[in-house]
Amino acid sequence: MSAPTDSHGIREREIEVPPLGLGGSLRVPESALGVVLFAHGSGSGRFSPRNVAVASRLNDSGYATLLLDLLTDAEAGDQRNVFDIRLLADRLLLAVRFLDADPDTTGLPLGLFGASTGAGAALVAAAELGSRVRAVVSRGGRADLAGEALDHVTNPTLLIVGGHDTVVIELNQQALAQLRGEKALMIVPGATHLFEEHGALGEVTRLAIDWFGAHLAHAHR
Repeated sequence: MSAPTDSHGIREREIEVPPLGLGGSLRVPESALGVVLFAHGSGSGRFSPRNVAVASRLNDSGYATLLLDLLTDAEAGDQRNVFDIRLLADRLLLAVRFLDADPDTTGLPLGLFGASTGAGAALVAAAELGSRVRAVVSRGGRADLAGEALDHVTNPTLLIVGGHDTVVIELNQQALAQLRGEKALMIVPGATHLFEEHGALGEVTRLAIDWFGAHLAHAHR
């Protein structure tokens, strides 16, 4: 049975990524340009309002999105797991395997969107997946937590940080120096870590759409 289609022609369904049954929300527009897998961090999951907002705009721009819980309910209760970058990266690898096998997303160019600790996990996964990942975007992310994997990231990577998030700016500058591929650090003036200020999240979304447009949509043509 095909997934229901909303008034914008977007198919949406809840999925479970094996073997752990990680819950996810998959949305696929008609003639999708690519698929963006979200890597949440700091204990948030697929219902993160900020990532849901970004994903919705990506859908409107022609990209499929997968918002996924990287931890099981039992694991989410242990704060240490939020900072277990290796664990989170392994979950992303499972999700990519799912997307590659799913009829709605197989063959689509892949992008990763990481937030907070999820950005570190996204970069570790990108280093291991190589050219399978066409682009990475980090929103207020701890890119530095990818550690030595940063030396092996050749994927085009955009790091977005709020102008008032001074500690994270410095950590992202250090991470940027290690990245080996096309890279950019964009600072959103006046924004704090969660980009809650008026217009801040919209600017994050615009930057992400432009980055994915340059690297995912191009690969799809």
